[in-house]
Amino acid sequence: MSAPPTTSTGQPLVARRMSASEQLRAEKKPRRLIQLLIGLTGYGTALALLVGSELGASSWNVLAEGIAHRSGLTFGMATNLIALVVLVFWIPLRELPGLGTVLNVVLVGAAADVAAHLIPAPATLVEQLTHYSLGLVMFAFFDALYLGARFGSGPRDGLMTGATRVTGQPLWKVRTSIEVLVVAIGWVLGGTVGAGTLILALAAGPLVQAFLRHTTVPLRIDNPAASTAH
Repeated sequence: MSAPPTTSTGQPLVARRMSASEQLRAEKKPRRLIQLLIGLTGYGTALALLVGSELGASSWNVLAEGIAHRSGLTFGMATNLIALVVLVFWIPLRELPGLGTVLNVVLVGAAADVAAHLIPAPATLVEQLTHYSLGLVMFAFFDALYLGARFGSGPRDGLMTGATRVTGQPLWKVRTSIEVLVVAIGWVLGGTVGAGTLILALAAGPLVQAFLRHTTVPLRIDNPAASTAH
């Protein structure tokens, strides 16, 4: 298996690609499983904060809203359709699914629903800004946390990591390009774009890349020479 592309300083742009069986055989499973579950739960909570702030939906929500508006599908059906289409793009990108891919679908939405019921709705602009700011940081941190567990990514994050490996571009550039493109298509289709949508589209990539430097769990597979020596 070839090594992942690196930056000019030799730092990997994204973690080495692993099959589902390699993900499960890799060491540090207890730590990685806990990190995965906390990451996905926190990610869903962050989505609830962002939506509850009413300062602008995420780019993918804008796209789902636009598709629902044009096609007559429900918002949920449009969201599922987008996930399926994105998974098709995994094929040429050679992105590999795993436990995290499945749990992403199961846990993120459930965590968002629970958080939406538990978190009081903001009553003032200051509270809206607080919800949004906290949600933005949590969105990037917990996204990086679950990706760093290295059990595979959700459909949309897999598009990001796969495109990063194929193009050799920094993750933040790839993520920002995808977010901006998705927002633009969603807006053209009739989705609602707010100031918070644009901020999230531009800030998510750099924040996720920064957090990944600290949340990615190092494994022996990252160093083939060391692995063969054991």
